[in-house]
Amino acid sequence: MTTHMTTQNAINWPEKYLPGTGDNFVSNEVIVRGVGAARVWRYLIDTSTWESYYDNVADISFPEGGGPELKDGLLFRFGTFGFPPLDAHVVEFRAPAEGAPGRLSWTARQEGTPAERLDVLHAWLVEDLPGGRVRVLTQETQLGEPAAALAAERPNPMLNGHQAWLDGLIRAASGELGG
Repeated sequence: MTTHMTTQNAINWPEKYLPGTGDNFVSNEVIVRGVGAARVWRYLIDTSTWESYYDNVADISFPEGGGPELKDGLLFRFGTFGFPPLDAHVVEFRAPAEGAPGRLSWTARQEGTPAERLDVLHAWLVEDLPGGRVRVLTQETQLGEPAAALAAERPNPMLNGHQAWLDGLIRAASGELGG
């Protein structure tokens, strides 16, 4: 029997959003063969492709210019999970490189009354693994009453929504959507 040791990277978490300390936390991961981290990364950071492979995102805009490709410090807006467009800010951006995972994180906020206020950190990690495999991990911590309401729903819409995002991202990067 052949065994393989694997050391997989983890998301970098600011203390405010540490998993298990907020009102909602989800973690989704895929590991697949036949598509590399660089190709997955291209579809992940190009917001103009999101709606082609993920149907739970809409109204993407860049209030201060820039885009459609995400980059460090970029401000953008998007709608998801039925919320009005959230104000998002890229807080970590590092493309995958030899021996180093791609890292992308953004905060997203919705202001308003306590019943409306939402504050999230959505993080992505994209890394090549031995044997021609790629690992894509996405995790999100949410703070606020809307987050607590989502966490109480069964099935969990965040968990299912993020899995759909991952599955669509892999299909797009694999060329299954005509891309």
